[in-house]
Amino acid sequence: MTITDFLARARATRMLVVGDVMTDAYLWGRVDRISPEAPVPVVQVTDRSARLGGAANVALNAHAFGATAIVAAVVGNDDAARTLFGLFDQHQLPVHGLVRSAARRTTVKTRIIAGHQHIVRVDEEQEDPIAPPDEDQLLQVVDTIIERDKPGVIVLEDYDKGVLTPRTIAAIIARAAAAGIPVAVDPKKRNFTAYRGVDLFKPNLKELREGLKTEVVPGEAHSLRKAAAALKQTLDNKATLLTLGEHGVYATDGAEEHRVPAHHRSIADVSGAGDTVITVAALAMAQGMGLGPLARMANLAGGLVCEHVGVVPIDAARFQAECERLGVLA
Repeated sequence: MTITDFLARARATRMLVVGDVMTDAYLWGRVDRISPEAPVPVVQVTDRSARLGGAANVALNAHAFGATAIVAAVVGNDDAARTLFGLFDQHQLPVHGLVRSAARRTTVKTRIIAGHQHIVRVDEEQEDPIAPPDEDQLLQVVDTIIERDKPGVIVLEDYDKGVLTPRTIAAIIARAAAAGIPVAVDPKKRNFTAYRGVDLFKPNLKELREGLKTEVVPGEAHSLRKAAAALKQTLDNKATLLTLGEHGVYATDGAEEHRVPAHHRSIADVSGAGDTVITVAALAMAQGMGLGPLARMANLAGGLVCEHVGVVPIDAARFQAECERLGVLA
């Protein structure tokens, strides 16, 4: 398969993304002095912006490849939710999977950036699990999307903000299995061991260490194999894709393994890189791509978005050019 083939098939793919959505807000400015009130910089704000984050950023990445992406999530019934819905409309993403709940608060992460320096982040969020009535509504929405939209792959995007609970996780995995839909997971710590029987499990190094409660050495093949085997024993997942930051990625399904080094990049910000990695991996899964090319493409995509400040989706044209230049699918 060539990168042209991959992109053509991606445009025909429908993806369901279930998980925590949020608004990534930014205050951009400059620092000219230190505050007389405390030893902290004074940021003179010159611009404001807002972007889709979390599970919505996965959908944006899929959309950038021309795929149809539908997000299922529970958000608040507040002003922040109205802003979020506006961003969905702005990017022409469907909103029929979003459930509003008066019992929830919509997550907003505000980053203050001066020049290219990330000064501070302010989080407004609610992290407790969604209540049973909201679980019921979410699962009803997922059922409708599976039946009506017929996604070719499901991504569970967990940011530990409460939408993915043990009940919703187990139910969605069961529904996907019954419908023959592969499931890819981008986990966090709280529900790490709840994702049993999925097709692809994609933790980063920190999540793997916390989830398995063990040390993992990214540069040692034996350590990576041991960790992947422990994951397989715990989760019975078909494949593991472990992102290792500057060490690239490690992928295995038990029968084969692939260690893919990171490409040299000028790193500006790692925010949202995991969203891009899981998007590319899920699109490759939907096409039945082998684990090796899946890992190489996902590794490249994650590095590309790190060249930009803030959370940004992949540039599909640049991705294609880099795949061709580096022979990623050769």
